[in-house]
Amino acid sequence: MVRVTTPAPLPQPDSETDVVRAVPNRRSALRAGAGLAAAGALATGCSATGATAHPASAARATGTSHATGTSRAPGIPHAPSSPVSAPAPRAFPRQPAQITHGPRTRPRIALTFHGQGDPAVAEKLLAEAETAGARVTVLAVGTWLDAHPDMARRILDGGHDLGNHTLRHLDINAMSEPDAYAEVLGCADRLRRLTGSIGTWFRPSRTARASPLVERVARRVGYPHVLSYDVDSLDFTSPGAPAVTRQVLAGVRPGSVVSLHFGYADTVAALPALLHELDRRGLRAVTTTELLS
Repeated sequence: MVRVTTPAPLPQPDSETDVVRAVPNRRSALRAGAGLAAAGALATGCSATGATAHPASAARATGTSHATGTSRAPGIPHAPSSPVSAPAPRAFPRQPAQITHGPRTRPRIALTFHGQGDPAVAEKLLAEAETAGARVTVLAVGTWLDAHPDMARRILDGGHDLGNHTLRHLDINAMSEPDAYAEVLGCADRLRRLTGSIGTWFRPSRTARASPLVERVARRVGYPHVLSYDVDSLDFTSPGAPAVTRQVLAGVRPGSVVSLHFGYADTVAALPALLHELDRRGLRAVTTTELLS
């Protein structure tokens, strides 16, 4: 793969944890050749009122193409000569426009991560999940992809879902329609250039649920659904790894979609124990696509 030359990474406030405890692999072995939260406004990580967890880029999408067009917003890094073959969004006829959870009748759950922060921390999270045989869903911020374009392929190569979490991680529900469209399209353009697809899912930034306007914009760009969640880990408040684990386990049940974040040491430290307990309860962590299929 041809390495992409990108602007210098934006400063990130997340610190990388030096202690990540390994746990016995309690899940089934990794599949050979795998190709692949309570809803409500968050206090900071994705809330409409709190400070954003990471500095936002001043860059802004100005393109007007539809998701299937060929134009792109300024500043998008050139795609690899052979982009990863990534799945496109798909409609689930039995699901609402805004999805908060999957079927309650099957022992599966989806761990979904807001994609920002130190890529080294993201790598540790992905490695922990893969060691346990789990697959996750990553909703990437467009400016994060600008700074770390190789992460798109890393996520897909691990068999995980990759989606859109807006261009700059701002309060999208407070925006005008043109501005909201630019936020969704800007990240979609980056995903398409890096992977050949606009990503499988869209999640609005700084809110658990999209407004009707944002829902309409997402459909216009090419996303049939908005991905919300029914379990909020609150990991962005840095409460400590045991608290993150307790918070998730207190609310999770079959079909749950859990909101988590890249870029936080507590999340890395919590993941082995969380996956171990989910396994003990007979709950398998799968991608959101698999959860709903």
